Amino acid sequence: MAFAQPQSGTDGFTYGDYLNWPAEERWELIDGVAYDMSPAPSRRHQDIVVELAAQAVAHLRGSDCRTYVAPFDVRLPRADEAEARIDTVVQPDVAVICDPAKLDDQGCRGAPDWIVEVLSPATARKDQREKRDLYERHGVHEYWLVHPVDQVLSIYRLGPAGYGKPEVLALEGTTPVAAIAGLCIHWSTLPPAAPAGG
Repeated sequence: MAFAQPQSGTDGFTYGDYLNWPAEERWELIDGVAYDMSPAPSRRHQDIVVELAAQAVAHLRGSDCRTYVAPFDVRLPRADEAEARIDTVVQPDVAVICDPAKLDDQGCRGAPDWIVEVLSPATARKDQREKRDLYERHGVHEYWLVHPVDQVLSIYRLGPAGYGKPEVLALEGTTPVAAIAGLCIHWSTLPPAAPAGG
């Protein structure tokens, strides 16, 4: 698609621009740079997203925490930045937000407590670099990167010095979500991967 020029006085695109783009197209903004979210993810990717979200929803029922899957806009402003001037809007595969004040009809304003991105060829580089740095900068307590092909999980947990090196685990047994009290992900309930070529 051909974009209109960014709003006057900005170095890149903003949420104000983003709201005027065609609804049938999916984009993310990171520091004013637009990233196309097509093509659609694989069935395996979606199996993992749905299963992780389902486990989170079941565990969090009755609490203040809410679980959302993409497409769901997470706006990450700089301090009290006006809505239209925000230059970072992402759509994590799974996001859990435990502060109801961050939620509105447009999605979430501010950092979720837990974010999961399931890697796909189209988004792997962005998820591992730009988004990792972005989530660290904005204070996402825990960031999971699921590698469906390698069957491993990289976990970044926010500490005084930022994320540091990830904890890397196999997708087996159970994995606790430190940012969400009592939540453990059970990998055995994932649907089996489709055979190659199937």
